[in-house]
Amino acid sequence: MSSHRWLLGAALFTTTAAAVAADPGLLRQAFYVRGGFNGWSLEHPLAHQGGGIYRADVLVSPGNHGFKLGSKDWSQEWVPDAGKSIAVQPGATLALDTQAGPEATLFVRSTGTYRFTLDARQPQAPTLTVTRLDSAAHVAQADPHAGHARVATLAWPTWDGKRETARFSLADPAAPLRSYTHSSTMQLRDPVPQHASYAERADRPYTRTGNLAFDALFALAGSEMAQDAVSAIRDGNYDAGAAIPCDCFETGDKWHYVWTRDLSYAADLGLALLDPARVRNSLDFKLAGWRAAVPKAPQVPGTPDGLQIVQDTGSGGSWPVSTDRTTWAFAAEEVLRTLPPAERQAFAVKALQALSNTIEIDRVAAFDPSDGLYTGEQSFLDWRDQSYAGWIVDDLASMASAKSVSTNATHYQALKLAAKLAREQGDAARATRYDGWALELKRAVNAKLWLADEGMYSSLTAAHFDGAPMHKFDWLGQSLAIVTGIADEAQARSILARYPHGPMGPPVIWPQQQGAPVYHNRAMWPFVTGYGLKAAVIGKNASVADAAYESLMRGAALNISNMENLEWLSGQPLLLDERHPELIGPVINSRRQLWSVGAYIGMVVEQVFGVAATNDGIVLDPFVTAKLRRETFKDTDQVTLHNLRLRGQRIAVRLLLPKASAGDGYYTVASILHNGAPSSASIPWATLRDGDTVEIRLGALAGRDSTIRRVNADPYVESPVVFAPREPAIGQLERGADGGTRLRIDAADNDADKGAGTVYNVYRDGKLVAARVPAGAWTDREIAPNACYAVEAQFSASGNRSHHSVPRCAAPATEIKVTDPRVQSNLKVAPASGRYAAPRLADWGQPTDRFEVRDVQIDQAGDYRVQVRYHNGANQINLGISGGVKWLAVLDARGKTVAQGVVQLPHAKFDKTHTPAVLSTPLSARLQPGAYSLRMSDFYNMSYLQSNASFSGAGGTAGPWNRIDIVGIRLQRVQ
Repeated sequence: MSSHRWLLGAALFTTTAAAVAADPGLLRQAFYVRGGFNGWSLEHPLAHQGGGIYRADVLVSPGNHGFKLGSKDWSQEWVPDAGKSIAVQPGATLALDTQAGPEATLFVRSTGTYRFTLDARQPQAPTLTVTRLDSAAHVAQADPHAGHARVATLAWPTWDGKRETARFSLADPAAPLRSYTHSSTMQLRDPVPQHASYAERADRPYTRTGNLAFDALFALAGSEMAQDAVSAIRDGNYDAGAAIPCDCFETGDKWHYVWTRDLSYAADLGLALLDPARVRNSLDFKLAGWRAAVPKAPQVPGTPDGLQIVQDTGSGGSWPVSTDRTTWAFAAEEVLRTLPPAERQAFAVKALQALSNTIEIDRVAAFDPSDGLYTGEQSFLDWRDQSYAGWIVDDLASMASAKSVSTNATHYQALKLAAKLAREQGDAARATRYDGWALELKRAVNAKLWLADEGMYSSLTAAHFDGAPMHKFDWLGQSLAIVTGIADEAQARSILARYPHGPMGPPVIWPQQQGAPVYHNRAMWPFVTGYGLKAAVIGKNASVADAAYESLMRGAALNISNMENLEWLSGQPLLLDERHPELIGPVINSRRQLWSVGAYIGMVVEQVFGVAATNDGIVLDPFVTAKLRRETFKDTDQVTLHNLRLRGQRIAVRLLLPKASAGDGYYTVASILHNGAPSSASIPWATLRDGDTVEIRLGALAGRDSTIRRVNADPYVESPVVFAPREPAIGQLERGADGGTRLRIDAADNDADKGAGTVYNVYRDGKLVAARVPAGAWTDREIAPNACYAVEAQFSASGNRSHHSVPRCAAPATEIKVTDPRVQSNLKVAPASGRYAAPRLADWGQPTDRFEVRDVQIDQAGDYRVQVRYHNGANQINLGISGGVKWLAVLDARGKTVAQGVVQLPHAKFDKTHTPAVLSTPLSARLQPGAYSLRMSDFYNMSYLQSNASFSGAGGTAGPWNRIDIVGIRLQRVQ
């Protein structure tokens, strides 16, 4: 789940919780046990037993579960040690710190009930005891398939040489709409039965393929889609956890809210085709305008109401650290294709306004004209420790300034859709503007992020003062480049052939990162696999498509649900590692995850049966591979998709299959009949009628040359075959007497990777200047007094590379503290005190606040980077909507603005004893010798939007919050 939302309190505010709140005892408010075992929700209140003793009994499945005790709005949270994470031993009594801190962990080998007992008789010194109440030993149960007329079994080998099976059965095979029973031998992630029942319904499509398991799994996806279709949503951080009326799609079994990217990818993958009205409602929920009486900075473009796409809570305080709110465009385009014309027009007008405002604002706040790319965190890969350098958590501004292929693909999609809508609505000038920006962006992605030596796109660049495209790869980014058309045909073939696949499917990132638990790292996500399937079909790679088909079916069958994620080498919903409990994962995993459901539905409807919507009608392009025909559809010569409802018309799509053949490839379409009459692959909406039948005869086998890259390793070993080295560091950097630059490469602990042959690559200003050098001293003989350097590690054997080190610049920087007389502000400087080591302008940043630094002398012409040294403690680094977003301008002695733009001041780490000052994103300025002034004023962040008026944290119910503590200004010459 994106945005680390298990720390948001996913909101199961039950009547039990309400009853507990009525008797808070000594605590004066309700406290909850909140952890990975309950989605960090309000499901387990601590019930007052009397006398200051509180208790909650929680059924916990296997895993190493993080947890905290906290109030509903997280205004209070208690942990065993506010300084570090503690592994709680059952039966031990632990003293609690009554302040925020790292989550504690509870290691559980087998499912059981655990009693959490809080002793708050001394509220300033509470204690916690966790005890196991039962062994939860598995009790033999009756066979759920006993007496059923038809039974089918699917079996797969496991990574350790065993087998897991899923069984499916029908009590009444002759029923027009079937009810399935489904069981699995694999230990399920959650403490739920090892079997389930679900049924087809008259308002949902169903299949008849001669394969009971295939038909059942499609019915399972339809059933889970119906479960995710709700009349109200909720989250503990909004409206105090109360239900919010919305005929929407919630995000999953553990996530009861609507999140922009989750919804949008789910809708694009398959949901919008089946229920465009509910997707439209959900998309509407993710639009918002300005809150009442919020001053609008003059630099913010757009319509007066500010209607735009919401970036959800997340890294550094949300937008523009993350800018993939433009994923909204993927879902919007699919909805616009499938809504009835009477409903489409109103949504199209609103969509264009929201897209246009978002595009224009992001162009100001997150676009880098120097290379033509948008900044922002990778789309969906938003847990910093999982897919970024280890040092990034202490410098989120460096994450914010990096550029990723996935996020830029979402901006490209938004630009293309906005141009199309503008053209439809008679705004030719705007259409031309956005078409031009889209074309320029496509060229920039290919110029900056395509790595010819790898034949794939770099997932992301290094941050400012470096900027090199890194040898890091992700399957969503590669797939989106193909799906959106950023990649050409040759690039698509290369990507599909070169991205690695494990025995259970493709990992979401490559290579994996050492020392991080399974979540994005070391994981498969079915929705990403679904996008890989879409890309494989576009690129006509049957081998990659087969890997996706099998991965999606295996995951749903063995888990009896479309799970959020799975460990990628074992396919397990939880890989239990007792030797390294800190690496256990996936850390959190939800059943009926919306985008996983969308991926499965899309696999069947859009890829196997080949039905896709356009503005003009439907197109038919099934992708049945030789393997799918030979194995999945081996017992029939035709397969049918029944009851597919499109714009109110029910149609059936039948595939007539050729004889099974050995080898690889896919079957081409030989002919199409629409109600018995020959038809093209495109059928206009106007000719579709209720009860229509489309018959597609498949013919010759093509694509026998499909290539796939296979990798494998022991899932419990951090093998150099599938892992990257740890990022090194530049330990020393100095100018020599000859003008050259000497630096020392610190190997971190890569020397421990015996046999991997670790070497190092040196980058100067984002360009490779030394390859495969040893750790230790290295000298740049080129005279480059203002250069900035970074280093990466590389395993010689596998070629896998680390993230880059923290960049270091050769030229000394100029620091101006807030105590300098040149600094002018309406706020008084607060002295250093307590955890603040330096004087500061505390809570600066209200719209009327002033900040100026005068008479900044520049002695030499050159390129400079201006940064604010600050602290932002409004929320944790993975939460909130209160990232600092300000406008910084550089003025010459005549008062002329020579550089200006948005600077970001994301949330930063702090604790009770130390609050370090960090640096903002830089403003680029080409300066001549002379005196300059720096002025900072307001811009805006997500807290200014009406949708966040009920948010419980900073920037919510108490009003917008865009304030930071200013410590000083830093100027760094880079050229």
